[in-house]
Amino acid sequence: QLQLVESGGGLVQPGGSLRLSCSASGFTLDDYAIGWFRQAPGKEREGVSCISGSSGNTNYAASVEGRFTAYRDNAKSTVSLQMNSLKPEDTAVYYCAAAAYCAVATIDWDYWGQGTQVTVSS
Repeated sequence: QLQLVESGGGLVQPGGSLRLSCSASGFTLDDYAIGWFRQAPGKEREGVSCISGSSGNTNYAASVEGRFTAYRDNAKSTVSLQMNSLKPEDTAVYYCAAAAYCAVATIDWDYWGQGTQVTVSS
């Protein structure tokens, strides 16, 4: 079956960095746009970034612009999210998702991972 899995979450201090990775089984990530989303306790899931499946262009939420970078690795077997200058408000479960095209609405995404916890705290 088609599956996504996230890794790289953990506990970091404010101002620190983490790198999340999204890996696929059952399909090739090259054929899909890959989005990152996050959900904090008591809040709705929100889009963080998206990297397109063909052009490689990326889009970011205003709250992470300039701090987060999404990219495909050299082998294009994984997609990573480099998170720098982390803030306590970045604390959330982070999910990767795959679809034919980048989209904002979560309903438009076809495949989801189980999520990885990111906690930013002193």
